[in-house]
Amino acid sequence: MPQVALVGCAHIHTPGFIKTLKARAGQVQPKCVWDHDAARARKCAGELGVPVVADLAAIWNDPQVTAVVICSETNRHEALVVAAAKARKMIFAEKPLGLGAKDGYAMLQAIASAGVLFQTGYSMRSDPKNLFLKDQISKGNFGKITRVRASVCHSGALGGWFDTEWRWMADPRQSGVGGFGDLGTHGLDLLLWFMGDVSKATGSLSPGTARYPDCDEYGESMLVFANGATGTLAAGWATWPIPSAWKSAARKGTPQS
Repeated sequence: MPQVALVGCAHIHTPGFIKTLKARAGQVQPKCVWDHDAARARKCAGELGVPVVADLAAIWNDPQVTAVVICSETNRHEALVVAAAKARKMIFAEKPLGLGAKDGYAMLQAIASAGVLFQTGYSMRSDPKNLFLKDQISKGNFGKITRVRASVCHSGALGGWFDTEWRWMADPRQSGVGGFGDLGTHGLDLLLWFMGDVSKATGSLSPGTARYPDCDEYGESMLVFANGATGTLAAGWATWPIPSAWKSAARKGTPQS
C-alpha cells in the first residue's frame, strides 16, 4: 500500500486532502505530517492519526514514503518540490505551482531529471463536463472555434474567507497571486488544454473592495491563441453565486462557491 507524507498544511484545500486520505483507507496510508508551523502540523497530524515529523530529511530518506502531498505556501513550493524530486518521491503540489517562471522551470527540471510522477492542482481537467468539451473539440465537432470564454469566480473576498488561518493566500509575497491568479490559473489551464498556445495576452486587475491590501480581488484578460482564436478569462474572489446556484446549494445544505 502506498504510504504518503503530507508536506505543508497551509493551503485552504488541506482539509479536503485530509478527508480524501481518510476516505481512501485501505488504498493509501498516511505516514506522517510536516509543516514549518508546529501547531498547524500537530493539528493536521491529529486529524490523520499520524505522527509529526520535525525534520524533512526523515521524509526524504524514508523508503516507505513513496509519495508526498505538498500543501505549503506557494513561496515554499520550489524548495519542497525540488527536494522531493531528488528523493524520488511521487509528488502532488497545490496550485499555483510557483511564484513565476524561474521557480516553475526549476521545479520542472528537477521533476524531469528524477523521472517521478507529478501532478499539480488542476482538478478541473477531470470534471466530466470539461472532459466532454475536450473530446468534442478534439473531434472537430464545434467546427472552427473563433472565440472562447472562461470564468472561474467565487465570493471569497466578499465572505472574508481569508480573514482566517488562510490569510497568507491574500499575501502575494507568499501566494504569488491575488484573486485573479488564484482562480484564473484554473481557467487558463482549461483554455490552453482546449485551444493550444497563447501568442498574445493583456489584462486588467482590480483590488475590488480592497479588503486585502496590495492584493487584487478580481481581473479580466484577453488572449489571442496561436490558432487565431480570441479568448477572454474572468476570475476572482468578488462574485456572488447566481440565484440558481444558491438554491441548489441550499437544497444540498452546502456552501456554494
